[in-house]
Amino acid sequence: MPLILLSAANCAPPQTGVMAAPLPDAPYRLGSGDRLRIVVFDQTNLSGSFAVDAAGMITLPLLGTVPAEGKTPQELKAVLEQRLRKQFLREPNVSVEIEAYRPFFIFGEVAQSGQYAYIAGMTVEQAVAIAGGYTPRGRRGPVQLARRDGADVVRIEVPLTTLMRPGDTIFVQERWF
Repeated sequence: MPLILLSAANCAPPQTGVMAAPLPDAPYRLGSGDRLRIVVFDQTNLSGSFAVDAAGMITLPLLGTVPAEGKTPQELKAVLEQRLRKQFLREPNVSVEIEAYRPFFIFGEVAQSGQYAYIAGMTVEQAVAIAGGYTPRGRRGPVQLARRDGADVVRIEVPLTTLMRPGDTIFVQERWF
């Protein structure tokens, strides 16, 4: 009986270069829809869970509205400590943590387009699965991804293994055959 060996590399589908330009990989910036856990040490009445509203603000006891959109959690911490120091406390010590990220969006040729909760470390492929998978006409390859980069939005075709960020928008295209 003859023995035939096949190389697995010859059986695999060809890989295509998809990414034309890099996606922004800047530090995470807060935005509308994020939920924050803010702790002012030794001040339980100033601590709590706060949502970044549609205007990009958070509303805190004593301080009122504070701009949060576009800031990193560390930058927001510095702003809060500065405002508390000016008005109420000698040496405020503030902690800012992201309790829940803003949602991501997916549309196109998926079973259920819409808005979904972001999970840290999620890939585009996992996002497609969360949306119920592809429709029969869905292209099972690279997708279009839109990501905010400061004031700009970067739109690029990416492979399914791309890591997502909160607020990303995915568009699954239709296949032609």
